[in-house]
Amino acid sequence: MIPIADDSPKRYIPFITYVIIVVNCVVYYIQPGQSEALAGFFNRFGLVPSRLMAHPENPLTYLNVFTSMFVHADFMHLAGNMLYLWIFGDNIEYVIGHVRFFIFYLIVGIGAAVLQVAVFPTTDVPMVGASGAISGVLGAYLLKFPRNRVSILFFFFIIIRIIRVPAVVVLSFWFIFQVYNGYFFSGEAGVAWYAHIGGFVA
Repeated sequence: MIPIADDSPKRYIPFITYVIIVVNCVVYYIQPGQSEALAGFFNRFGLVPSRLMAHPENPLTYLNVFTSMFVHADFMHLAGNMLYLWIFGDNIEYVIGHVRFFIFYLIVGIGAAVLQVAVFPTTDVPMVGASGAISGVLGAYLLKFPRNRVSILFFFFIIIRIIRVPAVVVLSFWFIFQVYNGYFFSGEAGVAWYAHIGGFVA
């Protein structure tokens, strides 16, 4: 199931949402393409829990909490995150305003980082991606717009349908999926499930 649209506010331009999407795309465009250089880029701008825990007194290590929100592992990682932000971000920006939305986005991104670091404080694997902050947007959407209809692209073997489902169903299922995968499949590499959980709860 892939969300493709929702009941968005009419005649409203969520320019902070658009700016965040553009910045993420620009950062992805300037990322190095070679594997060694890309690994160095992730290590420099991603959030490395072990480095943060080893030097908690150094304020520069905390900058990676923010830079990591704008770095993505590959195109599908970027595209999936930006799709969710595009669909759900405008409603939250509409409710709380442009400036508050940007502050909110950073705060839930911090919440995502806090839980991921708390669960894996010794890992050297950089955490990258906007999904923790976007998970916070999803959590806010669930609170503010539970009855909104979300259009879902549904696949079942050769059957493809677009169905409209209440947001409370879509986002509750999404959160349960994160908790399930975090409990059973989370490791020190791969998807940062606990970041998703942390952002959503925050």
